[in-house]
Amino acid sequence: MNKLQRMLLLLIINCLFVFGSMAQGSKNDSLLAFSYFINNGKDGLHMAYSADGYSWLALKNGRSYLTPILSKDSLMRDPCIIRGSDGIFHMVWTVSWKERGIGYANSKDLVNWSKQQYLPVMEHEPLATNAWAPEITFIPEQNEYMIYWATTIPGKFRVSENSGDHNHRIYYVTTKNFVDYGETKLLYDQDFNVIDATIQKVNGRYVMILKDETLKPSPQKNLRIAFTDHATGGYSKPSLPITGNYWAEGPTAIKLKDEWVVYFDKYRDGKYGAVSTKDFVKWTDISAKINMPEGIRHGTVFKISAAELAVLKAVQ
Repeated sequence: MNKLQRMLLLLIINCLFVFGSMAQGSKNDSLLAFSYFINNGKDGLHMAYSADGYSWLALKNGRSYLTPILSKDSLMRDPCIIRGSDGIFHMVWTVSWKERGIGYANSKDLVNWSKQQYLPVMEHEPLATNAWAPEITFIPEQNEYMIYWATTIPGKFRVSENSGDHNHRIYYVTTKNFVDYGETKLLYDQDFNVIDATIQKVNGRYVMILKDETLKPSPQKNLRIAFTDHATGGYSKPSLPITGNYWAEGPTAIKLKDEWVVYFDKYRDGKYGAVSTKDFVKWTDISAKINMPEGIRHGTVFKISAAELAVLKAVQ
């Protein structure tokens, strides 16, 4: 075998290795998980799984995987989990109705979790009344994570001061390692009361799915979307509602085949709904097609492997 033949053989082997790794990675992310809470959130972290994104089953017979210990309220509401670029699962959650910080923990297997940490993201604002529904989005072009949430600071945004019981805006911090965090900054302000943001990268742009929390003079309580070229700012004004007449909150989104599905909490109806889209312009209500665990509240959908599901199922 001459030098050229050896080089070609090595090239073929390398290509087979790469394609094999890609196929294995796709196979390993063949299932879906959903992190959520029930009741008021004192019970902790609940999990469900699905093979198709439509039929969901509660894991651990509907019992909690992790009990909250942070804050006086010790809540674990709105748990958001993502698989980081480091392969580790990172989770943030609402720890209290009135605290100015959020919870954080990480895990390699979704069963054994690190020490729960309180992140004082709004402690520098003495008038801030809360820090609700935190989420995490990885920004690949910056190789860092953005953690974002809703907070009310009375008197700060007078244009919507009387729009409801609170007057939220979306704030954020960035981190590369979940040890060191940047300065808290304002992420979304379009002159209305907004909560429950979740962000996905779609076709090179970032899409924020958010809840218009306006109550007065006429209730909105619906989900809308906004776009930007840069994850940490420049988001557009909100679209028209994408969830119809439902009172909706807690959106979470994932791409299933050729369409995106946005799940949301129909909190007044005590059940979940969903809408789908291929272009983020036309939306279809698919609520009748999904089946979620009883009592499920505001959570996050993400991909897992069959091996990870087996670990979750093995916990009694």
